[in-house]
Amino acid sequence: MMSAATSPFARRIFLVIAMLALGGALVSSASLYHHYGTSATSYCDIGENFNCDLVNRSTYSTVAGIPVALIGVAGYLAVLTLATFYRNQAEAPAMLAIGSLAGLGFALYLTYIEGFVLAAWCILCLSSLVLIFGIAVLSSLLWVRGVRQAD
Repeated sequence: MMSAATSPFARRIFLVIAMLALGGALVSSASLYHHYGTSATSYCDIGENFNCDLVNRSTYSTVAGIPVALIGVAGYLAVLTLATFYRNQAEAPAMLAIGSLAGLGFALYLTYIEGFVLAAWCILCLSSLVLIFGIAVLSSLLWVRGVRQAD
């Protein structure tokens, strides 16, 4: 009998999650690069409402001295690892769902900071939000589907 994690449907979902996580790692890496940059970036300075430099270099861009973008890189690499190397483990869907939902909560908090505290949006941050949202939805789907099949 085929386990839930090795079904064709689950393999496709794990592949999409891995691709989204790779995209998230790249977006977070670009954000980390700009976090430490000293020159202004023009690709994200689109008027007063879109300014990645303002967001990436604000006091909200670190947590306990650790850049938020570095936390993003680590989180996306953890998701990528789970979705590729550990996808056949029974607990992988639950771990992916819990981790990505926590990541989504953190991303929503940061999006609130962008919109209501800094009054500036970062295209990289919004891209990361979309990616972690997709990962959270897909991993939750895998988790719920696995729980239902186990019953």
